[in-house]
Amino acid sequence: MRKLWFKLTGMITMSFLFFTQAALAGGEKASLLVIVADTRKLSGWEAWFANLYNESHVYFTILTVVSIPIIGVIFGLLADFFMSKIGIDLKSRELSEH
Repeated sequence: MRKLWFKLTGMITMSFLFFTQAALAGGEKASLLVIVADTRKLSGWEAWFANLYNESHVYFTILTVVSIPIIGVIFGLLADFFMSKIGIDLKSRELSEH
């Protein structure tokens, strides 16, 4: 039984490798893929951000990684401010279940 399992596994692996190579064998080589943002209908900060993406993916990544936590802190502080104005107090913890 072990020999049969070994042969079956080997045949499946070999057929997978053969069909993969046969599918990739023909045709011309693909050219490099270029990913760009469409900036034709953008203006202001959206156009600047899209142009930054088109010019340098590294600078775009650094700006995105830095700006997301900053925006999260700003939104959190604004939410805390507005919730305190409407009477929701999140600074003191009082359990209602006794």
